[in-house]
Amino acid sequence: MTPAATTQAPSNSPTKVPAPTSLYDGFETPALGTMWMKQLLAPGSYAVESDVVRAGHSALRITVRPHDFFMAGSPGTADTERDELAEAWPYTTRRDVPYEFSWSMYLPKDFPIVPVRLVVAQWWEWCRSSDLPCGNDSPVLAVRYIGGELLITQDLDRKYSVLYQAKRDLRGRWLDLRFQVRFTPEATGFVRAWLDGRQVVDFAGATSNPENTKTGYALPELLPFRMGLYRNAMQEPMTIYLDEYRKRVMGRDEK
Repeated sequence: MTPAATTQAPSNSPTKVPAPTSLYDGFETPALGTMWMKQLLAPGSYAVESDVVRAGHSALRITVRPHDFFMAGSPGTADTERDELAEAWPYTTRRDVPYEFSWSMYLPKDFPIVPVRLVVAQWWEWCRSSDLPCGNDSPVLAVRYIGGELLITQDLDRKYSVLYQAKRDLRGRWLDLRFQVRFTPEATGFVRAWLDGRQVVDFAGATSNPENTKTGYALPELLPFRMGLYRNAMQEPMTIYLDEYRKRVMGRDEK
């Protein structure tokens, strides 16, 4: 579920500012750049550090603790908490534009392996209001790590599907992720994913929900990207390291 109060799109930003063709952040400066929003990062939950690094001199550390951006679950669902780095609105992912994303993530050797929801990256379809049908939708595309299993999942029209699933101990090593995506409710959509250079997903078909009164989505269709830690509420903290983030619009010969 997306907390609408903290992710409200400015009326003039995502639609009127042209999206850049490429972005990069190696987290080499003490402060986060303007390409990121920090509204879903609790005070003290993140820092640029130099102890665990994929490339260059530093990386971003995020630690989620109990009740960081806490949301009580609706009847039958678990309470959640999160600390996530989110795309700033001028750089938001758009419908029908093919993008390539890549980044690296590292889980410490003592990272808790628990059989509860844990999302480490997600693309969520922006809903104008939590009162609309789309107000409680799951991300249309997500990377999850649950009970020692790495999953790439899709959720369209509240139908959950798994595009990739494998038992993997990710602790104590860097994992390099690369995604090529085109978000659209049409058959021209695609999701391609590579882990450490090996392709694990090659999906073609609808990748976002249609815009209509049934779904609550409306044009322009925006699908912001987040990475970090979003989980069911628990007492034990979790830490993730992120580095070498890249995003670019793909060329015609790559589509």
